[in-house]
Amino acid sequence: MFYYKHLYEKTYEERMQLKNALNDAEILIKKYQIQLQRALGNLELLDDEISKLKNDLKAVKNRNSQLRVENDQLKRRIRELENKIEALL
Repeated sequence: MFYYKHLYEKTYEERMQLKNALNDAEILIKKYQIQLQRALGNLELLDDEISKLKNDLKAVKNRNSQLRVENDQLKRRIRELENKIEALL
């Protein structure tokens, strides 16, 4: 009888240890799931910011090229006016 009682207590302890280990693993899994969800959310925010910055960069490049064209036109106009002034002198 003592043998069976001892065997029962031993298996009960093993089951409890296994149950506790599974509960701890479940808690860790939930913790890492939350961290993963936060990280994915942060990645989405960063992706949105990168997209906005890319669009801003494209706009700045376009504006820069327009300004260069305008600058070249103004330089050409200045040269024409300088030539006219020299011709009048």
